[in-house]
Amino acid sequence: MQRRIFATGAILFLAALSAAAQTAPIHVLASNGMKAVIDELKPQAERAAGRRLMIEYGTSSSVKKRIEGGEAFDVAILTSEVIDDLAKAGKIAAGTRTEIARCGIGIGVRAGAAKPDIRTPDALKKTLLAAKSITYAQDGASRTYILQMQDKLGIGDAMKAKTILEKGSVGSNARVADGSVEMVLTLVSEILPAKGVQLVGPLPAEVQHYVNFAEGIGPNSKNTEAGKALVKFFASPAVAPTLKAKGMERP
Repeated sequence: MQRRIFATGAILFLAALSAAAQTAPIHVLASNGMKAVIDELKPQAERAAGRRLMIEYGTSSSVKKRIEGGEAFDVAILTSEVIDDLAKAGKIAAGTRTEIARCGIGIGVRAGAAKPDIRTPDALKKTLLAAKSITYAQDGASRTYILQMQDKLGIGDAMKAKTILEKGSVGSNARVADGSVEMVLTLVSEILPAKGVQLVGPLPAEVQHYVNFAEGIGPNSKNTEAGKALVKFFASPAVAPTLKAKGMERP
């Protein structure tokens, strides 16, 4: 009798574990650059995956460090370069890397302020030199390309004294929104949803750079099938209109 009770209890326990695994949320680690798109599409993504999404955002470089440190996750949505590095290190399951979007760099100013002219490289150069202060994320995906743009325009040294670095685009946008900094340089997808900030426009084509985003599944994920469905959804044509609305496009 005791053996029967034990066996029944074990079966019920295993059944409960199986049910919990089938309903566990998908743990997503994502770049700030994809936040506007993911938040907008979250209901559709959850229906496609058949699970709730538990999403944490950060800069791609900060999320990369967390994953390298052993943090568990089901799906990562980060810059393509970071996903590639993680895949080489065995932190992304083989065969799951999928390219999903790209975004250019833009300039934002405080809502209601006059929009400066940045339509040509010369106009952009004059605007940046005339600005009292600028800000961007010190660990953001766009920082390298912002510095390259400044060097190409020959104003790298002149911009150093008026540049204020922040941890992430959220902090940079907040600086512009409260008026303590004149303009922010970051991905267009990070400027558009920022409260108190308006997009001036993207950088001119001659000095523009696009940051690509990709996704992949964690090698130790217990939600592999649901993760695959989520990856498939964000790579589907149905996502394209939302990408466009949020300042992004297909790669």
